[in-house]
Amino acid sequence: MSALPWSGSGPVLMLAPMQGLTNRALRACLIERAAPDTVFTEFVRVQARSRKRIPRADLRDITAHTGPVPLVVQLIGHGVDALTEAARVAEAAGAYFINLNLGCPYGRMTTGATGGELLRDPAALAVLLRALRSAVTVSFSIKCRAGYADPRKIFELLPIYEDAGVDFLILHPRTVEQQYAGEADHALTAAVVERTGLPVIANGDICTAEQGHHVLKQTAAAGLMLGRGALADPLLFRRLRGELPATVDALRRRREVGEFLEDLLPRYQELFCGDRQVLMKIKDVLNFIPDESLQSDLKRMKRAKDMVTFQEELQRMKQI
Repeated sequence: MSALPWSGSGPVLMLAPMQGLTNRALRACLIERAAPDTVFTEFVRVQARSRKRIPRADLRDITAHTGPVPLVVQLIGHGVDALTEAARVAEAAGAYFINLNLGCPYGRMTTGATGGELLRDPAALAVLLRALRSAVTVSFSIKCRAGYADPRKIFELLPIYEDAGVDFLILHPRTVEQQYAGEADHALTAAVVERTGLPVIANGDICTAEQGHHVLKQTAAAGLMLGRGALADPLLFRRLRGELPATVDALRRRREVGEFLEDLLPRYQELFCGDRQVLMKIKDVLNFIPDESLQSDLKRMKRAKDMVTFQEELQRMKQI
């Protein structure tokens, strides 16, 4: 098994981990419709105070994944012992690719720093990364912000990542303090690619094929990670590969998003319990579609109080 969850000579296209969204139903839907090269779990929250470091539902999510598209298990948590034990549990459950979240800007679980907050203490982070690398025999990578408050911090962190022996890194070139404000600085991504031998995946503000091709050309990154852009345009992976036109008109885009939601709905009905929960979960997907041209349709669906009304609005969205 390769240390990299992709193969081939072209840039890898990854579906980002998105909490509350990239469950196995949504992943399967996008795999069938657009074939990302690699997909990620939602955050697997490591339980520092429990003997069962990984919740049972997350373990089921790992073992249930089948097919040719690699699944990367993303851990988020704190504490060397808890995280290394969780990594071993994930590997034993069948995970071939493990990733540590160093980017979430909402980084505290109970009393311990998690996600992007771990960047505030580089010395402790170095100990943690070395321990995680030693704990597993499978691929180990990180997804990080450029720094906690200073984006130039990434250049102090790079040697730590390299010395720890991570297999690749995914960079979202904002700081933790920025959260999602401003724009992702892919000039910084380019500088990181130039300074490290690690494969770097560019992440952040990639919502169209034009933006994706520009970032690849600008940065020479090994690939792209798509989050909200993959929800707003469920065929974006195929557009980036040149399998479909790079752009479509607004009516066609509206229909394609409607078809994606129509395909996703019965999968959610199988995964979740009852119309109320299904509606809540699929409305969460609508909240992460940033396309302004779709907002009138999405608002009508978000206002739906029952499944019948939601499906009526969905059919209306699909009409051209």
